[in-house]
Amino acid sequence: MNNHQTTNQVLNQLEPWSELKDKVVLLTGASSGIGREVCLDLGKAGCKIIAAARRVDRLEFLCSEINSLSSTGIMLAAPLELDVSSDAATIQKAVKQAWDIFGKIYVLINNAGIRGNVKTCLDLSEDEWDRVFRTNLTGAWLVSKYVCSLMRDPKRGGSVINVSSIAGLHRAMSLGGVAYACSKSGVDAMTKMMAIELGVFNIRVNSIAPGILKSEI
Repeated sequence: MNNHQTTNQVLNQLEPWSELKDKVVLLTGASSGIGREVCLDLGKAGCKIIAAARRVDRLEFLCSEINSLSSTGIMLAAPLELDVSSDAATIQKAVKQAWDIFGKIYVLINNAGIRGNVKTCLDLSEDEWDRVFRTNLTGAWLVSKYVCSLMRDPKRGGSVINVSSIAGLHRAMSLGGVAYACSKSGVDAMTKMMAIELGVFNIRVNSIAPGILKSEI
């Protein structure tokens, strides 16, 4: 079997863009970079977007852009202030607010992340290490925990997409990124365990590993 045949097989199993209409998506780290572009593409596909991040002014501009796509005036996107490095109670409250906007969430995309300071393992401080892990790994786990607790109806199901990195797959050994690489390896391991544990609730869990790109992280 050649690569072309394999690609076609995968594409045939993917949900067509035409069938994404009205699917509710919560995406963290939505104010810039990958998150912003994914929100725009999903909005064009007819999804309803809950754009979450710390910078509400940017989210409001993004949601206005997505809502302008609606020919009926129906809201397609709503901003949600969410810092994934917050404590569990704050994240749980934000997730409930997100759920109540459209009455459900079908897809969670854990995209929020930071690279942290560029320092070697000898120079990196404990606080700097903890900050990267709190955002990239703990934050993704907590948001998933509270979203999937509401999502776990086997008749409805859902999907979680964790944004990892090639750094977590040992394909981009960038000097000064030890905390980032380790946190993204953790995201990959978490994804595998979540897929096993949440499959009984008809919740699919996958991760993607973007390469090097220009962003604000």
